[in-house]
Amino acid sequence: MALNLPSPCVVVLVGPGAAGKSSWAAEHFPADAVVSSDRLRALAGSGEDDITASTDAFGLLDQIVAMRVGRGLTTVIDTLGLDTPRRRGWLELARQHGLPAVAVAFDTPAGECRARNRGRAKRIPAEALTAQLRGWREVKGLLAGEGWDHVLEPQPVRVVPAAFVAAQPAAGRQRERPTGLRFGLHLSTFTFDGGTAATADRLREIADAAEQTGFDAIYVMDHFRQIPQVGRAWDNFLESYTTLAYLAACTRRARLGALVTGITYRNVGHLGKIIATLDVLSGGRAVCGLGLAWFKAEHTAYGWAFPPVRDRYALLEDALRLLPLLWGPGGPAFDGAAVSVPEAACYPRPLQEHLPVIVGGGGERRTLRLAARYADAANVLGDLDVVRHKATVLRRHCADIGRDPDSVALTHLGTALVGSDDAELTALVERLRPQRMDPARFRAAVNAGTVADHVGRFRELAEAGVAEVMVRLPDLTGAESLARIGKVIAAFR
Repeated sequence: MALNLPSPCVVVLVGPGAAGKSSWAAEHFPADAVVSSDRLRALAGSGEDDITASTDAFGLLDQIVAMRVGRGLTTVIDTLGLDTPRRRGWLELARQHGLPAVAVAFDTPAGECRARNRGRAKRIPAEALTAQLRGWREVKGLLAGEGWDHVLEPQPVRVVPAAFVAAQPAAGRQRERPTGLRFGLHLSTFTFDGGTAATADRLREIADAAEQTGFDAIYVMDHFRQIPQVGRAWDNFLESYTTLAYLAACTRRARLGALVTGITYRNVGHLGKIIATLDVLSGGRAVCGLGLAWFKAEHTAYGWAFPPVRDRYALLEDALRLLPLLWGPGGPAFDGAAVSVPEAACYPRPLQEHLPVIVGGGGERRTLRLAARYADAANVLGDLDVVRHKATVLRRHCADIGRDPDSVALTHLGTALVGSDDAELTALVERLRPQRMDPARFRAAVNAGTVADHVGRFRELAEAGVAEVMVRLPDLTGAESLARIGKVIAAFR
């Protein structure tokens, strides 16, 4: 099994000539990531064995390494690595740019190195190889104390986004001691092959496939034009609650909701009526997601007021108090800080005795406090460390008001690009990434990983306290795109 290294990182190969360094680098890294002193000697001189070009070659090597590391690119330095000041300089360069640094120690027996060298078309002079072997004996004892993040023996490795570095042991824990996790499909784009006329059919196919794949819920964004984080303002984008009503007719099991409803877009009483209707027509499968609303340009484009944050928080808290009254018995009056309703009545009432409410956002002082007081779940973004922290904050808010922390679920919204294996994943990345975007950055942005990577990542989120993951699939164009993540979901069933 390959060891996962974080992307980007600096990898320095250390060992005598003929120890296998170049072969190992070529097997585990793309050619463009490997900076080789031999290849640069060929570029600066008459060939890889042109010793007279060594000074120029190493000058080029240092320049290229500095440029790549400065750009945050994974860089494999393929040279002897026996010059201690130069080697430690590369380590310091990685530290300056915040990149992990790994030394790979090639402790190949001297006899094997000499035998390999004799088999080469162009041999290292015997006296030079002897000096390198002697230098290696002196250097190998230094590596452990130099401050590398890892000192490795040559072994299979993969460079993966940070989210997957610890995925392998986590996936092992899931196999040995399975835990449950709910999955929601998050729909954020509606641009399909076949154009607008094909939208309804593609959406129905996706919804049907999502249920068959094992998704527990389907969520849509509550926007009226595409957001800049996902696409262009003029991309096709469906109105959320009309879409959810259509999905109610296309599905039988999945819960349905907006993640999350912008509180500024609708009168709160009207919103309560909309969600109650969705619950009735879906057979009791509606989820109410609520959030502060943030997209000022959208408000401006549609002529809506965009109140200050303070006023939006007041409106959000009023909605969290009023909606359960609207969905409950009778018709009590409600008088809040931003909303007053003389008769909180809604008929027909939702089919669910308690319609679940999710508050979206990770604000620690106000948003998570509101979730702790009024909601059934809080939805947060971010990596594993952020999620662990938000879980702690949410539990603390619950404790402060005397509410059982286990009664407020933590959910997580993120992106996942899933490949069955590394080869398929690489093909997906090359097909989907923007032309000018570095593949490694795109992989990190969309959490590109294999099925096993994602099983491990979601297991870590479950261990951090997450009860449901809402997943955006950047390659979601139809039913065929869901099969790979179906294998991930199956690991949690």
